[in-house]
Order: sequence, then C-alpha cells, then structure tokens
Amino acid sequence: MFQLGKTLVSEEIIEKDFVCNLTACKGACCVDGDAGAPLEESETEILEAIYSDVKPFLRPEGIKAIESQGTWVIGEDGESETPLIQGKECAYTVFNADGVAKCGIEEAFNRGATAWRKPVSCHLYPVRVTEYSSLTAVNYHKWQLCDPACELGEQLQVPVYKFVRDALIRKFGERWYAELEEVARQHRTTS
Repeated sequence: MFQLGKTLVSEEIIEKDFVCNLTACKGACCVDGDAGAPLEESETEILEAIYSDVKPFLRPEGIKAIESQGTWVIGEDGESETPLIQGKECAYTVFNADGVAKCGIEEAFNRGATAWRKPVSCHLYPVRVTEYSSLTAVNYHKWQLCDPACELGEQLQVPVYKFVRDALIRKFGERWYAELEEVARQHRTTS
C-alpha cells in the first residue's frame, strides 16, 4: 500500500494487468452478484434527474424494476445502489445482439441523451473505493468472472491503473492521477 494525499492505494493497481474482454465474459459484472452497483450520494440525485432521458434505452424489465423500486435503493449493507431485476441483473442493464450485457445509462450517454456516463463504481471497475472518515482506500477487486480480463490485460501489458485511467481522473482528478503514474514508474524501476 502507498499513500497519495488522503488516499491509501493498493500496489495491485499498478502491479496487476486488466482489460475488459466482453467477448469472453459477456458483461457478467452487470448480471452476477448479489447487489446493485454502489452509488455515491450525489449519484442518487443524478439518477433521479436523468431517468426520463435514460428510460428509452432500457429494457421493459428494467423500467418495471425501476418504477416499482425507484431509480436507486438502499442495499442490505445500508448503502445506496442501483435496483435489481428480480434480485438478478442491474435494472439499468441492456443486452446487445450478441447477448453482451451493457449499461443502459452509458448507452444514453454514448448517444448524447445524457451528459452523465454511469455510476463511478462501474466506471472504475476492477478498482473499488471505500471512504473512511480520514482517508479513502483504493483497492483492486479480484473477481473470477474477470479472469479473461486479467489474461487479456497480461497479453496487452495494460496495468489496472491505465485501464481505468479516465475513471480514476473522474474520481480523484488529473493531479492525483499524475502522482499515481509517478509512483508506478518508480515501482517498476525498483521491482
């Protein structure tokens, strides 16, 4: 672990490789699991505000789940998260013609219907952020579903922090990311 400002960062973020391999996993991270995507408090307000813009990009099952549960819910851990469809996939999940799960919010973003891309927790994956009173933990989350992404990352030699560059900048800013790159450079020369 190393510290950047008020963040404590796992070395795995610079040591491990990762590139999503949707042809192999079919977007299983949007479908599997026992909870919706974690949401920051400000994101709950954003979801409420943009729902009408995102709705045309969603499946009927997702719309039904959102309209019965709300644009976000409180999970079993007491934290805000996206609602699920019958306890399974995220209500914002859509599928392309090849059966690959994608984010309906991101589809709306890609088509210019909203300026908000998707929850930062999804954008950051496989990085997980945990907020504490005096610091923020930035960790690598290993999930067996993502083994193909780890293999592809190794083949392409793309470290986790580079794969999620835009998301890390979105969450922590350009300056923080530049400091992370410097730590990664130093780490490589000493390893």
